[in-house]
Amino acid sequence: MSSNIFLSNNKLVRSFSWKGANFKIISSEFNAIKNAIVAQREILSAYIKKHKEFMEALVPVEAIDSDAPDIVRRMHKASLLTGVGPMASVAGVAAQIAAEAAVAAGADEVIIENGGDIYIFSNRETKIALCTGSAPIAAKLAVLIRPETTPISICSSSSKMGHSLSFGDCDLATVVAIDGALADSASTLACNLVKKEEDIPAVLEKVIAIKGVQGVLLVKNDKIGIIGSFPEIIRNIDPQTTNKITKDKLSL
Repeated sequence: MSSNIFLSNNKLVRSFSWKGANFKIISSEFNAIKNAIVAQREILSAYIKKHKEFMEALVPVEAIDSDAPDIVRRMHKASLLTGVGPMASVAGVAAQIAAEAAVAAGADEVIIENGGDIYIFSNRETKIALCTGSAPIAAKLAVLIRPETTPISICSSSSKMGHSLSFGDCDLATVVAIDGALADSASTLACNLVKKEEDIPAVLEKVIAIKGVQGVLLVKNDKIGIIGSFPEIIRNIDPQTTNKITKDKLSL
């Protein structure tokens, strides 16, 4: 489960749902994004029908087909880097592939939120709220994404919110990376590893050491840890933050 939301700055935000995945989208190429989402989910579903272990594995699968589709290859690579199952990266990779389709179609700005996992290619500053559920700092944090740092993926995982399986006890684990599959997968790993406040420093060091991870933020109770090139933390002043969280129910 992810718990990022973006604050639209009066830009038109469109919604799209497909097989339990719910998207919020800012882009001039909305149809290109929709088509990419549908196509990629169908491709992934077809692969999973032949390889059920790819859907069920909680650790990396040993191998994938030599002719596996691009989305499977991206998810498998992220899984190998983080040690968690390949499906931990599905939301992040879907957002990135859809964003790439929009850019290829001519969009000069794309922001896609997939159940909270976000991919951004933007020519303006964007604020991202970090919702921490019932933690003492709930809905008080946000990050400022500057255009020169995009494209970028911002993915989160929480043991306290959503339907996704978690082996930790972490209010929020947020990872930033250029690779959407990696950011999503690494946030799951970080969330799994945090069980108490004292775990934060060691988990930060472990996750930032993964090749491609740019920055990590962890929240447990009233303790916050940050490492790497994490975006600037700002105060979230939107009183409607918790009402804007997108909730997914995965269906393939």
